[in-house]
Amino acid sequence: MFNENAKPYQGVALMLKQQEGLRMDKTKCIPKNWGIVKLGEICEITMGQSPPSESYNMEGKGMPFLQGKQEFGSNHPINVKYTTKPLKIAFENSILISVRAPVGDVNIADKTYCIGRGLASLRAKKGIIALFLYYLMAFQKSDVEAIGEGSTFQAITKSQIFNFKILLPPVSEQRKIAEILETIDNAIEKTDAIIEKYKRIKQGLMQDLLTKGVVSEGEGESERWRLRDENIDKFKDSLLGRIPEEWEVVRLGEIGKIITGSTPSTENLEYYGDEYLFVSPEDIRENKYITDSQKKLSELGFRISRKIPSDSICVVCIGSTIGKIAITKTICTTNQQINSIVPNSNIFNSEALFYFIVLYSQKPLKQEAGLQAVPIVNKNRFSRIQIPLPPLHEQQRIASILSQIDEVIEKEQAYKEKLERIKKGLMEDLLTGKVRVNHLIEEEEK
Repeated sequence: MFNENAKPYQGVALMLKQQEGLRMDKTKCIPKNWGIVKLGEICEITMGQSPPSESYNMEGKGMPFLQGKQEFGSNHPINVKYTTKPLKIAFENSILISVRAPVGDVNIADKTYCIGRGLASLRAKKGIIALFLYYLMAFQKSDVEAIGEGSTFQAITKSQIFNFKILLPPVSEQRKIAEILETIDNAIEKTDAIIEKYKRIKQGLMQDLLTKGVVSEGEGESERWRLRDENIDKFKDSLLGRIPEEWEVVRLGEIGKIITGSTPSTENLEYYGDEYLFVSPEDIRENKYITDSQKKLSELGFRISRKIPSDSICVVCIGSTIGKIAITKTICTTNQQINSIVPNSNIFNSEALFYFIVLYSQKPLKQEAGLQAVPIVNKNRFSRIQIPLPPLHEQQRIASILSQIDEVIEKEQAYKEKLERIKKGLMEDLLTGKVRVNHLIEEEEK
């Protein structure tokens, strides 16, 4: 059925979209052969109840225990506690749904669990495919949230769960829909595993490269680089620990210009528009580069602001997200929560500087911030943070190695995001009956 050389989702998605006459008649409320049922008619509902706290343990004694949504993983729970006195049980393949703030999140039980009062268990009855029910409840999360009650603490009751109505296709369609969505989920999980693998590789490389560096051996095409070794190469003691003898220790203020951002008056709407990036901590994510911002400035707003050139390093220095770091890819401005470094290119390669700041700034930033009532590291304190300074050619080699790993991670993350978009679209089509899977079932039967 599937092209073995294609990405995991492509065979299903293409087949569904190429079929004629599969979309339901828009004049009808539900697809042919589908029904509208209450959850209580197709599931056994168990509301959680927390066991005595003295029965909890972390040593694996008793039954795995889930208190609430905080133990949910992407699809299956990640439990850390056990209890020797379980009260309410969720059996393997049951759907776990959070019933106390937040409401509506779901996981599927990969084994038997004891569940606390933050969860309920939906155990599918005969003729109901549990995996289909899981995807359906994930798709209808917002509908579950809508029935929650409580102004300060949202919750849903057993009665509300029982009476919650869903669209239910025949069991053959349930099975095929679940199979399609599980195929994509498996691809997402595999991609996640690849991303985490490369992140671990990167973390180890950073620790080695940014503390030991590399040396060149040979010339021209025969040139090779190797990691320094204290048994072979010379090292020295420094305020940052043992570093190569060729390296120096410098303050951030010594390697370039430090710029603290500012915010144009929000009362003057003429300052804001869609022309120039205005970077805030929310715009600095896991990505290495800043490519967009939630807010932007007009020509007038940009003119009165402090300009941050491309290839500058932006570091969040105020608030709970202190230490987030990224590189600018275009000229922009930032708000006052961010200190930026414009490196002197004769002293520090901007790509290399990014990695050195990532490794060496986190501890001093948090130490400086901890001395303040409001977590803040001002420009003066920020400029005093120390990092190693390798020779420029070595910086460039270090940056090249780590950038290659980052490129692989970014490529895999982009693929994962694509899979998630495809999954979202297929859930919208398949779980509402807009696209039917009958032709796939018929082909398998033939």
